[in-house]
Amino acid sequence: MANSPQARKRARQAEKSRVLNAGQRSNLRTFIKKVIAAVNAGDKEQAQAALKTAVPVIDSAVNKGLIHKNKAARNKSRLNAKVRTMA
Repeated sequence: MANSPQARKRARQAEKSRVLNAGQRSNLRTFIKKVIAAVNAGDKEQAQAALKTAVPVIDSAVNKGLIHKNKAARNKSRLNAKVRTMA
């Protein structure tokens, strides 16, 4: 348990950032799932549009420190490959 005032404050800050990060992470996963759902449905235009909206969301997650840049690159590469194989 946090005993000093600064440890209590850090605990409050950590909880606040945990909640914010959880929401942003959920949003990130939603955009990724939209691309996968469009690919599975076989709708190429929808998949390309979903990929175009998902890439900036993935990049902003890196800038916010939510995910590592290599994970973002891997996600973008795999999603792009799925969309390309539909052609």
